[in-house]
Amino acid sequence: MKRLAALFAVLFLLLPNLAWAMSVAFINPGKSDEIYWLTVTRAMEAAAQDLGIKFEVMYAERQHPRVFEFAREIAARPAAARPDYVVVTNDYSTGPELLRLLDGAGIKTFLAFSGIAEPADRVLTGMPREKFRGWLGSLEPHAEEAGYLTAKALIERGRHAGARAADGRLHLLAISGDRSTPSSIRRSEGMRRAVNEAGDVVLDQEVYGAWNREKAAEQSEWLFQRHPQARLVWAGNDLMAFGAMQVWEKRGGTPGRDAWFSGINTSAEAMQAVKSGRLEALAGGHFICAAWVLVMLYDYEHGRDFAATEGLELNQSMFTLFSPTRADRFMKRFGDLRFDSVDFRRFSKALNPRLKRYDFNFRQLLD
Repeated sequence: MKRLAALFAVLFLLLPNLAWAMSVAFINPGKSDEIYWLTVTRAMEAAAQDLGIKFEVMYAERQHPRVFEFAREIAARPAAARPDYVVVTNDYSTGPELLRLLDGAGIKTFLAFSGIAEPADRVLTGMPREKFRGWLGSLEPHAEEAGYLTAKALIERGRHAGARAADGRLHLLAISGDRSTPSSIRRSEGMRRAVNEAGDVVLDQEVYGAWNREKAAEQSEWLFQRHPQARLVWAGNDLMAFGAMQVWEKRGGTPGRDAWFSGINTSAEAMQAVKSGRLEALAGGHFICAAWVLVMLYDYEHGRDFAATEGLELNQSMFTLFSPTRADRFMKRFGDLRFDSVDFRRFSKALNPRLKRYDFNFRQLLD
């Protein structure tokens, strides 16, 4: 009887390890109450639940040095208490140091959202699985696409609304995120591509709002004074668009009637602004990127290495442009930030052997 009791005690202690086939930690660069990064986490939690992954998240609260503290804390844990994989981002070019810290502890890593783009960073990291053997790869939303889609839609609206200045051209202001995050750089590149293609658009000025509503509002105060002919405002995320809209309204204007704005992300406020016409163009869906990363890591853990068919550094189309109809559909399905309706198992190659290539576009979850 005592032996049986001892056996049950041992099994009880082992149950957590038996229940979870693998464990993943995510060092989240955003704030725990920031809607975009909270949505990222919620989608990851749903994917982890579907795939039987033990998941933990740590928020840096937009204090970028904290990501290094989290990496050191994970690396200092006893081997049995470390996650099998750590998902990190390259926000503000923190990626190389994060890879170094975690690889030194023998922990496998994966870059989500922003990969290694700058030549100086590439010198530090090399390619995945080379200098840092545990750096498995990266997955990025095609950020240039988001900048291009929103700017193109904004320009078309400006033409239709007759927003040309006295010189016969459309004048556009751009509020980008920051100068060093690869996804920010590429969104801006997409915006500039749309401007260059248009031929009748002048980019009056581009500033960097640090992804922040208040910062963008502060900049817009003098941007609108300096460039009174500008009627189109492109923003690298929804918060910065709202900061600029707030200032335009304070000046007596009406977004959607005498000036037109675009943004990126899928907050409830942004969706409502699309439906009401205050926000002319909105692209989003890329928050799902890190959930797709969990699918890839699950497949890697179960013998389906993505390197063989997909490559090591993936850049996939994930953004969709939201019409009022599509915004309404998004809110009805995901407005409560619950993703239980998505079966992430059906996107796994390990669980679906006939699946040959990944399709990570968010549109398929709506249409």
